[in-house]
Amino acid sequence: MRVSGSKNAALPIIAASILNGGLTELHNVPNISDIKIMLQILEKLGCKIEHDSDKIVINSKDINSFEIPADLMHKMRSSVSIVGALIGRFKNCTFTYPGGCDIGKRPIDLHLKAFEKLGVNVRMKETNIRCIAEEMKPSEIILDFPSVGATENIMLASIFIDGVTIIKNAAKEPEIEDLQNMLNKMGANIKGAGSDMIEIIGVDHLEDVSYRVMPDRIEAGTLLCAVAANNGSIKLINAEPRHMEKTLDKLKECGCNISIEKDQILLKAPEKLSNVDIETEPYPGFPTDMQSIFVATLIQSDGISSMEENIFENRYKYVSELRKMGVNIIQEERKIKITGEKNIKATNLKAMDLRGGAALVIAALQAKGISEISNIEYILRGYDKLDEKLRKLGAKIKVEEGE
Repeated sequence: MRVSGSKNAALPIIAASILNGGLTELHNVPNISDIKIMLQILEKLGCKIEHDSDKIVINSKDINSFEIPADLMHKMRSSVSIVGALIGRFKNCTFTYPGGCDIGKRPIDLHLKAFEKLGVNVRMKETNIRCIAEEMKPSEIILDFPSVGATENIMLASIFIDGVTIIKNAAKEPEIEDLQNMLNKMGANIKGAGSDMIEIIGVDHLEDVSYRVMPDRIEAGTLLCAVAANNGSIKLINAEPRHMEKTLDKLKECGCNISIEKDQILLKAPEKLSNVDIETEPYPGFPTDMQSIFVATLIQSDGISSMEENIFENRYKYVSELRKMGVNIIQEERKIKITGEKNIKATNLKAMDLRGGAALVIAALQAKGISEISNIEYILRGYDKLDEKLRKLGAKIKVEEGE
């Protein structure tokens, strides 16, 4: 089973195409709705785009607008990375608060504070935010929290600033390292991505670029968990095991037999998964995006498992849906306990967010009977042909026309 390109890497990389004022050719881009929205925004700004399967060519030479359309920005949080790119190239951007899944407080104050330290005048109004600068200056920015989005936006905004900008307490996610690699291939001078300190040395210009997006570690984890939950086996190709160490460690702890060969991951599940205790943490800890996925994987495991969510406070919306299926879950604030149940019943379910929706799919695959999941637009935001991939693994699943 081939893993698609990373959603969370591709989105800021697409935003970065604004910076070179020329051609950006991207490969291994997932065919998902979030990518389509991002490309629509770039087209509204004046970019020319060619999209063929997992290849995208963006020409950002003739950008003629610095205002991100509110209707599109409300659909997706990652659209905020376009702000940093527009500020980096044009020192000018008008936008509104981004949308996306309602999984908890995700304010953009860290982004705005960082822009101000770089010399940007941030004007906040009732309906929008205006960022404009005459001259930008290098700075040392210490993030209060290792925010992925803020780290990416600082990198994008400071590319052309004369001098050295330093980000401390930077997010360490592999997607940030992928953004650094793409920008450096354009001609940027960035060091340290993957660590808690990133250094951006300003350059005069950037070149055209061709770049391949990294594999999606969350899609890979989702497929592994779906198979593990159903006592199966799988061979993933085009994966990056070193980005998934915590997920793989917990699957091993559940009793799965896992072997790794370069960009391949082979998993064979036991007849019954063992219980585990997990806490989400910023990378390289256990990823919050895998939290709901893993909970759904454990609903028929042996004994009592626990999950503690330490990143987003509103990421347990899917729990009430699992309870409809007879899953034994007790929630106490940010921690839940899952007692394995043999008889999970099929029922009608409703996706509340992207990863929670995927968790419901994994749960439904374990239930006896036919389950129907509505609101699947959330799932389509982040998974490329998930239903097709699960069918190839033996699942009986289909997307109804009009969904």
